[in-house]
Order: sequence, then C-alpha cells, then structure tokens
Amino acid sequence: MRAALTWRDKAEQCVYDLAFKPDGTQLIIAAGNRLLVYDTSDGTLIQPLKGHKDTVYCVAYAKDGLWSPEQKSVSKHKTSSKITCCSWTNDGQYLALGMFNGIVSIRNKNGDEKVKIERPGGASSPIWSISWNPSRGDRNDVLAVADWGQKLSFYQLSGKQIGKDRMLNFDPCCLSYFTKGEYILLGGSDKQVSLFTKDGVRLGTIGEQSSWVWTCKAKPDSNYVAVGCQDGTISFYQLIFSTVHGLYKDRYAYRDSMTDVIVQHLITEQKVRIKGRELVKKIAIYKNRLAIQMPEKILIYELYSDDSSDMYYRVKEKIVKKFECNLLVVCSEHIILCQEKRLQCLSFSGIKEREWLMESLIRYIKVIGGPPGREGLLVGLKNGQILKIFVDNAFAIVLLKQSTAVRCLDMSASRNKLAVVDENDTCLVYDIHTKELLFQEPNANSVAWNTQCEDMLCFSGGGYLNIKASNFPVHQQKLQGFVVGYNGSKIFCLHVFSMSAVEVPQSAPMYQYLERKMFKEAYQIACLGVTDTDWKELAMEALEGLEFETAKKERKKRGENNNELFLADVYAYQGKFHEAAKLYKKSGHENLALEMYSDLCMFDYAKDFLGSGDPKDTKMLIKKQADWAKNINEPKAAVEMYLSAGEHMKAIEISGDHGWVDMLIEIARKLDKAEREPLSKCAFYFKKLDNPGYAAETYMKVGDLKALVHLHVETHHWEEAFALSEKHPEFKDDVYVPYAQWLAENDRFEEAQKAFHKAGRQSEAVRVLEQLTHNAVAESRFNDAAYYYWMLSMQCLDIAQENEQQKTEMLQKFHHYQHLAELYHVYHSIHRYTEEPFSSHLPETLFNISRFLLHSLTKEAPLGISKVNTLFALAKQSKALGAYKLARHAYDKLQGLQIPARFQKSIELGSLAIRSKPFHDSEELVPLCYRCSTNNPLLNNLGNICVNCRQPFVFSASSYEVLHLVEFYLEDGITDEEAVALIDLEAPRSNKRENKWQEMMSDQAQSLRLEDSTGIIDDDDPFTAKLSFEQGGSEFVPVVVNRAVLQSMSRRDVLIKRWPKPLRWQYYRSLLPDASITMCPSCFQMFHTEDYELLVLQHNCCPFCRRRIDESNQ
Repeated sequence: MRAALTWRDKAEQCVYDLAFKPDGTQLIIAAGNRLLVYDTSDGTLIQPLKGHKDTVYCVAYAKDGLWSPEQKSVSKHKTSSKITCCSWTNDGQYLALGMFNGIVSIRNKNGDEKVKIERPGGASSPIWSISWNPSRGDRNDVLAVADWGQKLSFYQLSGKQIGKDRMLNFDPCCLSYFTKGEYILLGGSDKQVSLFTKDGVRLGTIGEQSSWVWTCKAKPDSNYVAVGCQDGTISFYQLIFSTVHGLYKDRYAYRDSMTDVIVQHLITEQKVRIKGRELVKKIAIYKNRLAIQMPEKILIYELYSDDSSDMYYRVKEKIVKKFECNLLVVCSEHIILCQEKRLQCLSFSGIKEREWLMESLIRYIKVIGGPPGREGLLVGLKNGQILKIFVDNAFAIVLLKQSTAVRCLDMSASRNKLAVVDENDTCLVYDIHTKELLFQEPNANSVAWNTQCEDMLCFSGGGYLNIKASNFPVHQQKLQGFVVGYNGSKIFCLHVFSMSAVEVPQSAPMYQYLERKMFKEAYQIACLGVTDTDWKELAMEALEGLEFETAKKERKKRGENNNELFLADVYAYQGKFHEAAKLYKKSGHENLALEMYSDLCMFDYAKDFLGSGDPKDTKMLIKKQADWAKNINEPKAAVEMYLSAGEHMKAIEISGDHGWVDMLIEIARKLDKAEREPLSKCAFYFKKLDNPGYAAETYMKVGDLKALVHLHVETHHWEEAFALSEKHPEFKDDVYVPYAQWLAENDRFEEAQKAFHKAGRQSEAVRVLEQLTHNAVAESRFNDAAYYYWMLSMQCLDIAQENEQQKTEMLQKFHHYQHLAELYHVYHSIHRYTEEPFSSHLPETLFNISRFLLHSLTKEAPLGISKVNTLFALAKQSKALGAYKLARHAYDKLQGLQIPARFQKSIELGSLAIRSKPFHDSEELVPLCYRCSTNNPLLNNLGNICVNCRQPFVFSASSYEVLHLVEFYLEDGITDEEAVALIDLEAPRSNKRENKWQEMMSDQAQSLRLEDSTGIIDDDDPFTAKLSFEQGGSEFVPVVVNRAVLQSMSRRDVLIKRWPKPLRWQYYRSLLPDASITMCPSCFQMFHTEDYELLVLQHNCCPFCRRRIDESNQ
C-alpha cells in the first residue's frame, strides 16, 4: 500500500473537522468560524460559507434527516461529564457517547443508558474519538474507541471488549472507518495519518504532516482520504493497494484483507486461508514451499504431505529480520531477495549464501525448476538482458540481449525456446541455442508456454487470448486479464484480483497441424484435450495420409485394439475394397462393409455382400440407394425407392418439393388413416400447391377437424367453416375470430364487430367499435359516430349482463355512450348546416337542435363538436324566428371564442344587426313543461329540465321539440310485468272517486304519490288532474303511481322503454293522446309519428339506430 498526494491547500485557521457529501463530489472543511467547500476531483475551492461567529468544531452531511419527523423538538439529556465524541449504530437504534472522564456510554434512541464502559485509564484518559464499524456484513456491531491513554480498543454493543487494548504511542485526535468498514484511519499528535485493519493491525502511514492531525475521513466508496491539521493544512491522498501474489503451476497464493494469505488450487478450486496479525508485504510460492514477508520477518511454510491435492500448510522456518526488497522468490532450500540491481540468496535460517549484482534494474524473475538446492532462475533486466542463474553458482549466464526492456519471460518445457514480452507490448520468441528470433506477435502484455507441449504458447493483450502453435497463425478468442500459466488445456488467467482456470479446447491448433500433414504433432495436441469428433477426424486424416502409427494410437486411445478391423480400414483407404469387406465381416463389423459400399455407391456389390440377410439391412441399403438417387438428381427413382423402403416422409417431401400432386394423391390414398404424420405432410403440400380440396379430403381421412377448420379459414371458405362450427361449437373461436379479422382487413368493420361479438370476443368487438367511432369523428361523419356510440353502449350493456364483476363499470359506460350518441346525432345536423350551402331542416328544427345541444354541453365539449358552429346556428335561427334576446346572447358568446375566418364577417354583421332588434323573444317559441304547465326560458341554466318542477324534458329525436310525455315510476312492490298487465286492463271509469296527492319524505328521497282512498273511480283522469301541482322545492320529485292509477291508464297513452336487464323499464304517459308519438323498438328514441314515418320512408331504417323496418322487434 502506498499513498499518493492528489492535492493540498492551506486554510488560515485550524481544521477541526471535515465531511464528504454522500456522493463524494464535495468536501466540507470546518476552518475557524468558516466552512470551506472543495471540489474533491481537483481541490478547487467552490465557495467559503460564513455565518458562524465562533469556531466550528464539527460538520456533517444529513443523510436521512436530523430527527424523527414525528418529534416536534429535540430531546435533551444530562451526562456526568463533558461529551467529546459520539457515533450512531448502522440501524440508528443506539448512540455511543465518548466522555472526558474516560467513560463510554451507549444509549438507545430515547436517551436511556443501556451500557456503561469504564476504561482502565479513567479520567486521566479522555475518550477523544469513537466510531461504529459501518460494515453491514458483520452480525455484531463493533465500536472502535481511541483515548488519550494512547490506546485503541474494540467493543461489542453489549459492552464486552473484543481482544486486548492496542498501544498507539501517540494521542489520537480522530478515528474513522472506510465506507465498508474494512480499514480504520487514525490521526493525532504523531503528525501523521495511519491506516489500520478493522481488527487494529497497523498497515502503514498515509501522509506525514507538519502539525497535529485533528480530522481524517475516507471518501465514500473509494480509496481517497482527506486530512485536516492544526496549522490549517488540508491534504487529499489516493491510497493505492497493489496486488501481492505468487503462482506456481496450479497453485495461486494472494493477499486478502492486507494481513491474510489465501492459497487457491486452480484445478480443484480448493482454498485455504492463512491468518496473520501483520501486514503481508510479499508472497512467493514454489512446489511445496510458501514464503510470506511481513514488516519484521519472513515466514516459510511447507505442505504437510507430498500429495498434489494437499492444501494444509505448516510453518517450517521463521526469519526474524527486516528486509527491503522489490521481489521475493522461494526455492526448495533458499529464498531470493531482489533489491533493484542486486539479487541475494538466503538460506531458510536467514544466512546470506550468495549475491549477484546486475548491470541494470531487475524487471522480472522466475524459478524455472531444478534439483533441490540447485534451482535455476530466469531473470529479465530493464536494459533488455536475459540471464539464467543457478542458486548454487555465483556466475550468471547471459542467454541473450535485446534492445528493449523486459516485462515478462517464460521458457519452454524442454528449455529450447524463450518467450519475452517487452515494454512495446510485443511478444518475441527466441531459440535459446542459436539466439535466433523465431517470430514475434504484437499486442501482448503477458506470455506463458504450455508445460506439456513444447511448441505451444499463449499470450494475452487487448482483451484477447492468443494461442500459437509452432509457426502457424495465431488463434484468437476473447479473454479479460493476464495469462500467467498454461498447463495442458487449461489457461490460468488473472483478472483484477481474481485468478481463474479457463478450459480451452485445443481443436484449432490440432487442425493447423493436420492441414500440414504433421500427424505426430497433431496427436500430441489432441492428447491435451479435444472432442471425440476431433479424435475421429485425426484418425481419418492419419489413415488418408498413410500415417498408420498415429491412426493406431488414436484407436488405442479410444479403447479399440482389433488389428483386423484396423487392417480393414487400411485396405479400404488403399482401394482394396473386397479384401476390406472380407476383413470387416471376419471381425464382426458387416455394417462397416455395407457403409463402405454405400459410400462408394457400389449398391450391387452391397446387395451381393448382404445376400439374404437381415431385412433391416436390406431396407437400410435401399434407403441409402434412394439417398444416392436423390443426390444425383434422379428424384422419381428416389421416390419409388423410398416408398419400397417404407420411408414415406422422404417420398412425400420429394414429391411435394417437385409439385407432383398426382404422386401425393396416390401416396395419401394408399396410406392408412393411423399414419397421421405422413398424411399431415401430404395435406401440408396440398395446401402449399393450392389444392385445398385434396387437403380437406386428407384431413377428413385423419379425422383432424381442427386442421380442417384452419384450412377453410386460410382459404377463406367461410360457408364450410361456419357449417363445421355449427356442428362443433368448440371451433367457434377458430372460425369467427379470423373471420372478423378478415372483415376488418377488408374494411368491413361493422360486420367484423358483429363477428367478434358472435365469437364472444367482447373486448375485440368494443375495440373495433371504438376505433370506428374515433375515425368517424376524425372524418366529421358525425351521424356514423352517433350510430357507433349507440352500438358501443349496447355492447357495454351485453357485457354488464354477462359479467357481474364489470356490471357497475359497464353501466356507467352505457349511459356515457348513450349520451355521446345523442350529442353526435344532433351535431350532425348543425355540422351540415354550417358546412353545406343548403339545409334540409326547417328553421324551427335547427333552432331546437341548437338549444338542445347547447343545454347538453354543460361540461367540456366532446371531440369534434364545435361550440362556435352550435352558437352560430343558434344565433342565425333565433334571429330568423324572432328570438332576438337569445340571438344577442349567442352573438355575445361567439365574441369570446376563436372564430374561423369564414364565419368572421357574418358574425360581425349579425352582431351589429341584432342591436336594432327588440330585446325580447317571441312567446310562440317558449317551451312548455307538460307536467306543471310552466313556460320555460329559451336559455335554461339547468339544462334540458323544467325550471319549476325539475322534470326532465322528453325530446323528439328528429325535430327536437319537447314531447307531451311525463315519465312516471312504479310504486315499490309492483313488477314490470304486473304494471303492463294493469295498464292493459283499461278498467272503466266511474264518477265517484276521490284522489289525493301525497308527498312522501324520507332521508334519501322525496316523492309525489297518487293515492286513491275510496276505490271508487272518478270520470276525470286523476293523472292529468294533478299534474299542474306547483312544486315549491328545488329538488326533482318523481311521479310514483300505484296499482289503481295504472289500471286507470289507457294502453294507447303509455309508452314503455323495455330495456334489457340489468336496466329497469322506463314508463311515459302521453298528456295529449290525440297527438301521436312513435317509439323505435330498438333504440327507444321518441318521434312524432308523421316525422318517423317520413324518415323511415327516406332511409328504410330508424334514423338513430339504423334498425331496418323489416327486422323483428327483438
């Protein structure tokens, strides 16, 4: 570990505390009575903060608030001594207080003391800094305590001490943890910041200062440390933790937590941890030896046994002496220390036996094996020199000298070749004996020879692993990290701090050797690890190249020791086919002889060889002959052979691919109906070749009705599909859904909607209608939009009937869509009036329509409906009919709206012209309430209801005049069926009857009830007699009738809207029986009879719901 100073600044006064912003981008310094804000990236002073009149001793960033939001104030508690420091646990449940009298008090968040820790030094050792370990991985909370008795201690939450006190030899002023709790920072009177492990082991100095250190903190989630001193110095350091490790073959040792060493077996993935209490500075491993250098000693370990998988180490020797070295190497009986240009060889007892002095700095050193006590070292220097040194020889041997500095070295297994990576990232390979450069490759950062194969090496660099065999081209694959070893088919790779063994198949280099007919070398590579297919390929190539020894080795490798079989293969490759067949038969491998004749297309010889053998073999031979006929482009012959061999699928495929329908028909009719797969394949080709009739015949033979339905759907034979779905209702979805989609694709949306509805796909039916409605509005086809909204409402009513869970939502949508349907139906006339030069409507009709629409647009206008058009039509018709006051109001309203340019002139002229007219409306136009006989204003703020009795008006759906109808309600207990029966009775009226209106009041409703007290019927119609009753209240009081009143009504005077469930029926009484009213039995819209008959004659359907006159009422 080393510390690099990133930046430094000087404040005018003592720095008592500092704090990092939680994201680490800013550093807040408390210097005197000022706060200084620094940018941590470069030490720029962002801004000084003033406002404190006295010295600032503490500064902190709030992470989650200062106190609980439910608390209105901060609770206060007295302590026995001055508090010098405090720290919260990770969960915020406990607070530790450090006091001037040497006591540590641990309290809960309510302030109650739970644990009291009395330190040995008492009042003479004030607690100056405490901190809980922020690590969330530990099960127990750990409190670090530093006092001016110059001790560092650790405690659990219970107050129990962990381990012993650790002497510091200085007065600590500050103590803080790294973000994850792995390290501790301590600073104080020794004028430096020290780094400790979380267990209190000192690791080193971060930065020496010129005065006391009062504060030091680690930047969140990083290796940066900020330091504040007595003289105002602010320093910012980066800690650099180097990788301390060692590798020998398949054992890798590395430092963990700065004090421990982990040894990892790269093949078995076993790991063993050697715990230490001091900083580990260097590690070296060789065979069964492990050397660990600590600040004051070197420990040498050995394995318990010679077992290659043994992972248990014990201390063999201990050299208690301080050494300074750049590199450490261990051998069987020595340790080698590298000190820049000097190499020293020490025995395990610490005695220096030998020393070598080099011409340049040593950049790389590696043990390359040898007898115990006489091992060889490979040394690379900065000046490009490469030497070999034996530990028992005082003289170094120069292997070669190159012009560039050495970064990495390795020697091949037989010591004949040397691979070097230089400072230019070039891998150079030399012949050690001739010093000749064999080849070089770019983009290398490390290199390793294969320990089991002389001619193979690998090197890494640029995110790739490169494998090179002999002088063949490099084979590349992606790999992150550094290659440090190559053993057989395993490559050992170091990436960041983790070592892994990567299994690399050796197929690529094996095939490189095979291409050059180097069979022995290819065999050596295959032995390292290739697939079974690669082994077979090697044997075949060796036989073809007449390299019988290699082929024989390959067979032995696979466990085949039959010499006759091997000789048969040799004869086959030499062209002696009949001799080979005899040997195959003799060795019991007749199948190989058949394969040989088949591969050579010698089918006659194969048949002779087979004779009257196994029918399976005969069938196999015919199949192979068919394959051959197919390959030489004789498909007819191939089909016949496949059929005779029972390979129907292949015969069908060839016939289908060549479009031979007749052949397919013949095959399909000969096949049994149980052979579903070949028959289905025939049907597939019939469809593909546009012969749906034969496909249908085939599906009927198999009994695959579902496929038959899909066939009819795909070919758009809808009548046949409908007939099948009638007989088999389970296919209804399979028919009607594609039918609906086909209709939609062909722009027949209304039929598509009905098809979806019939298929039970309500959501799709609604979606189609919604899209149709939106399109109609966007294209200004408001009559269509009204019709689609009416259909949508009825769709919602259907869903409400079927789905109890969606009932409320669907009924709300029903009423909403009914309202929109009426609005768009009305607006259609206004749109035509404003857009077209001529109008088919009477002025009175347009006047009524405009008023109705204006009263209905109480909230925001629906999409496409223009208030400007509505007011413009109203203004024009009001003026024409003498409603000057209303016309003036409409023109005034238009002034506040955005008017299209084409209306601008007309509206301005109309606004001026209306000023000359009297300020009143014609009384003939004033609407009358048929319930209370009140004249209503032309412009009604309440909307389309009576201003006096609040009775909703009923309008004609063509002229939009107020109809002489009053809605009444049935008394509780009277069903719809009973009410209709009573009305149909039409009881004769008598003269003696006394009727009384009774006003009924309850918490939820107010109602006006017609009662009969004597049961004697009067000549006068009681319903008509009392309807002029003046209501005084502002709430609507409905008319509720009992059985007697229902019986007294005439069937001709009552109109009933017979809504399907769950809606209730609606009843209306006509107060002018002579004026005929017609109601559409489908949409229940009311019309004057003359108007309705005229419209039906014009359109042959209801103008609202488009029900044709020849349709049933149901």
